[in-house]
Amino acid sequence: MAGRILIVDDVATNRIVMKVKLAAACYEVEQAENGAEALRAAREGKPDLILLDIMMPDMSGVDVCRALKADPATAAIPVVLITALSDHDAKMEGLEAGADDFLIKPVEEVTLLARVRSLLRARDTVREWQGGDDTVAAFGFAEQAAGFNGKVAPGKIALVAPGQRGAILWKAAIDDRIGAEVRVIPREAALSQASSAEGEATDVFVISVDLAQRNEGLRLLSDLRSRPGTRHAATIMILPDGDTERAAIALDLGASDVLHDPFDAKELAIRISAQLDRKRQSDRMRAGVRAGLEAAVIDPLTGLHNRRYAIPQLERMLARPGPGPAVMMLDLDHFKQVNDTHGHMAGDKILKQVAARLRTELRNGDLLARIGGEEFLIGLTTINHANAMDCAQRLCRSIGDLAFDIGTEVPVRVTASVGLAYPSQSATCFTTPEIMIHEADTALYRAKSDGRNQVSVVSETAA
Repeated sequence: MAGRILIVDDVATNRIVMKVKLAAACYEVEQAENGAEALRAAREGKPDLILLDIMMPDMSGVDVCRALKADPATAAIPVVLITALSDHDAKMEGLEAGADDFLIKPVEEVTLLARVRSLLRARDTVREWQGGDDTVAAFGFAEQAAGFNGKVAPGKIALVAPGQRGAILWKAAIDDRIGAEVRVIPREAALSQASSAEGEATDVFVISVDLAQRNEGLRLLSDLRSRPGTRHAATIMILPDGDTERAAIALDLGASDVLHDPFDAKELAIRISAQLDRKRQSDRMRAGVRAGLEAAVIDPLTGLHNRRYAIPQLERMLARPGPGPAVMMLDLDHFKQVNDTHGHMAGDKILKQVAARLRTELRNGDLLARIGGEEFLIGLTTINHANAMDCAQRLCRSIGDLAFDIGTEVPVRVTASVGLAYPSQSATCFTTPEIMIHEADTALYRAKSDGRNQVSVVSETAA
């Protein structure tokens, strides 16, 4: 099924008519005939969307919506309020209670299905991010929701209207109603943001469906949704009154919300605020997942990559045409004595400095990873045997030639041993990362047994 939808209406005929429309679109439909039953069904069944009639005998739809949003178990379920009355006050009350939209009976099938598709798509996206965000949080990698010093930065709202006068009127209508920076920008400025991964970072675009030309706003919407600088921004499309066909098109193109002109300034402000909140939630989830992904492949102490990253990267290096990469294993000599003498905090300081020194000796395309307590893996690409040996010796000297400052009166000296595995031109034996690491490890043990603080090498022909 495409999604589970709960229809709440005290009139059985209304429920049946709506169920037929939704079932024809392959949605799974459940029904409730009053507010209490709706709350119970929502808590127990966790539907993907609730279509909620406002006028019911036991409690109003607005009260049901308010109760749903107040309960953490049901707060994330999208709610669409439906009524036979075009009651402006009820509409404002419903939107302020957290409803995602407000539809007037009889609801056109095109409008209903477009809104359902839009809300379910947004809900699925949140669930996908939420799943990753929950996993990240479980491992302690989630980022703080608030900004610097616990403060949330004001949102950035961009208005794209057909003419300067119309945009100024829009701005004047909402300026004092939302705590955000509201700017009027031309279509070209919005496209400029869309083409850049960095820049103004608008949170919510409010766009007229018709700009200099008919449907130019729809084309702009498509551009914003498809380009890196703006694909995560929320969009509210403004359409002429009664233009339900293009409203459905806008929602299917990815608009976050639609509103018909002439509109109430308060309603626009409420819808912008709601979209801004959702955008911030989405940003936090993406940031948390990114942090978790980085934490999965980054050593938290040194900032270098770890084994999880290094092995696939070596596989990619081996798959390139030509001779395979040179691989080194570098291990700090007698490092346990350093920890036993000076403590593990001092040892950590040395490891951080070691990582920094190794970085300075390697090129941008080379691989550097910490794969053990004091053990480092290095992969060199596009390099001959002499240069690989020279690099290995430089790495060894970068550790042993200069003492490490750990805050004690006398700096600590540490040396390193390096095992180097270098492929021949035929490249027939060093075919996997595991083989190359094993050979470099063998060379490393030889360097240690021969006195440490030196480089030992094994070539493919010797292997």
